[in-house]
Amino acid sequence: MTDLNEQGRHAKKAAYELGMAGSAKKDRALSEIAAVLTEKADEWLSANAEDLKAAEASGMRSSMLDRLRLTRERIDGIVKGVLQVRELPDPIGHVDCMDQRPNGLIIGKKRVPLGVIGIIYEARPNVTVDAAVLCLKSGNVCILRGGKEAIHSNMCAVRLMREALKKAGLPEDCVSLIEDTSRASAEALMHLDEYVDVLIPRGGAGLIRTVAKEASVPVIRTGEGVCHIYVDDEADLDMAADILYNAKCSRPSVCNAAECVLINERVEEAFLKKAVPLLDKDKVELRCDEKALAIVGNRGTAAAEEDWDAEYDDYILAVRTVKDMDEAIDFINRHGTSHSEAIITDNYFKAQEFLERVDAAAVYVNASTRFTDGFEFGLGAEIGISTQKLHARGPMGLQELTTIKYIIYGKGQVR
Repeated sequence: MTDLNEQGRHAKKAAYELGMAGSAKKDRALSEIAAVLTEKADEWLSANAEDLKAAEASGMRSSMLDRLRLTRERIDGIVKGVLQVRELPDPIGHVDCMDQRPNGLIIGKKRVPLGVIGIIYEARPNVTVDAAVLCLKSGNVCILRGGKEAIHSNMCAVRLMREALKKAGLPEDCVSLIEDTSRASAEALMHLDEYVDVLIPRGGAGLIRTVAKEASVPVIRTGEGVCHIYVDDEADLDMAADILYNAKCSRPSVCNAAECVLINERVEEAFLKKAVPLLDKDKVELRCDEKALAIVGNRGTAAAEEDWDAEYDDYILAVRTVKDMDEAIDFINRHGTSHSEAIITDNYFKAQEFLERVDAAAVYVNASTRFTDGFEFGLGAEIGISTQKLHARGPMGLQELTTIKYIIYGKGQVR
């Protein structure tokens, strides 16, 4: 296994140098990263093809293969994200406030990097670049530990980014990859307290819960996405059907995809007649409660109790009947993961009440949950979507990758 202590030492040293680098040098590095990923896209695609071949041979399901797959269009999107991050204001050095105390001391809060960020994630090679460039812009060094399924893709991307960093005059160790994908390497990173300031897991519920439980490094939980759409009895049912189809089918393997639809009993039959033909286009499996199953018949199967808490990451949808919005909100707050929740309604007052009462990082009125994303929120990209309440919540952009230190100016005051 790679000597993580040595890797951590190099990262800590690079963090000091990066923390002293100005915006111009960081932005130059981002420009170089965008350029090298564009110029050497064929190398990245070739490495990704190796990963895809192995994943297909192992029987990886299609929705997860989609997470793993790079295309020219997706690389163009990743590069666009790098350039968007470059254009965002640098949060480092910003003084949030500066107040004078009665004794004459002037006390301010200054934005500074977190330091060294460890990121454990699964088969999504885009995360390798998204995480690295957000860390770089916010003055943080990152140690990346991706899944075995994307190892060739990740090794290639990190090699190219390290070339770009060197060209821009920054330490290559601002970005490093743990190439050992064994469980032991993940466990070692979880306990690299001496060098890692915070750990961010990105992936399925199992990975996130394991990291949160076992790590001694502070953890920011991200990504568990049991997202719901509630169709109210005062909803535009055509719009509701379109939103549900998008939220479930546009990319079912991501954490902001809908996993459960809650339907007001007064409009259930009419809504399902509109929604099911759309879901049929992608052969979505419906797991229904008793009343919904009576409406869809052989098109669905009976839901088990565990379906109400499932993050499928696949073309599967749980369907449940509710008598009113109160029941829907209660169900969401008990079974959701505080990620993204939506109500479809034309009633303004219900919409406002839903926004107020639902406990989630992102709450929508008449829109798809798929918008919970760094690009869509104007952050350029995101390092993850935090589902906790301390420090950061929702898509984590540059601001969420900083902390503060107090700066104090005096004129000889003593206590």
